[in-house]
Amino acid sequence: MAGRFAPRPTRTTTRGGHLDVPPEQLDLGLTLGPLRRGPYDPTFQVTPTGEIWRATRTPEGPATLRARAHGTEVSTDTWGPGAAWLDENLAALLGMADDPAAFVPRHRLLLATHRRRPGLRLTRTGLVLESLIPSVLEQKVTTTEAYGSWRRLVRQYGEPAPGPAPEGLYVMPDARTWARIPSWEWHRANVDGKRAATIVRAARVAPRLEEAAHMPPAEARGRLELIPGIGPWTSAETIQRSNGAPDEVTTGDLHLPGIVGWALAGDRTADDATMLELLAPYEGQRHRAARLILLSGRTPPRRAPRLAPNDITRI
Repeated sequence: MAGRFAPRPTRTTTRGGHLDVPPEQLDLGLTLGPLRRGPYDPTFQVTPTGEIWRATRTPEGPATLRARAHGTEVSTDTWGPGAAWLDENLAALLGMADDPAAFVPRHRLLLATHRRRPGLRLTRTGLVLESLIPSVLEQKVTTTEAYGSWRRLVRQYGEPAPGPAPEGLYVMPDARTWARIPSWEWHRANVDGKRAATIVRAARVAPRLEEAAHMPPAEARGRLELIPGIGPWTSAETIQRSNGAPDEVTTGDLHLPGIVGWALAGDRTADDATMLELLAPYEGQRHRAARLILLSGRTPPRRAPRLAPNDITRI
């Protein structure tokens, strides 16, 4: 084993690193997929054999996760100083704290998608900053641009993932490092001053923000939105991942209202108010309903050119 980190098996499962769960009850790709920021995310890799590798920064330090499904089991391994913390939180990360049975489809489209995607579970990382920072980077720009910024900054200021991780897997920087990135490096990463300042402000109060992972979702979003530059879009995108919140639907998004409106009412011009009205029958599960709509592939046909990055205004 290269390096100073010895592999340690997960302790959240009862069979030496194996979680007994039928594949129809847990789809690793769907469950962990929201944590991946683009196809070249340096903190997340999927191998040709289907293994998922993820590097994370826990309260106890960096950690690496390898998860793979085979037969009726999911196997996991963890490495690094934060492995014990990751072990203790693996069940929630893999969606075992989620309750898919609480969702009752009330539209034919959602019924069909729910049946086709029975392994969808909502992850809960228990970590705020690692979802907040890439969400801030996605404000007011295309996802392609944001993914590029995230990739550059993590590779430049992060560290290689512990354990026998694939080449190119990195742990994101700690809060102190985010707060000390020079202004010219933000510029080189194609991050404007407003988004950079928001990330720096968040990093400086990271311990207070991390407390939000243990709050009710509404209170957690309120805590995040105390930071200038963090609005409803950013807080929802963060809390969905850190808290596994099934009802925290994203508002302020350029495309989501039209997608939901088209899927449920044939209305491609829907706004946030209309979207929330359409999702009202799923109160308590509105985020899950929105994810199923996105997974259904039912989106309105394009009738206008793709918007330029500066036309995207979500915060």
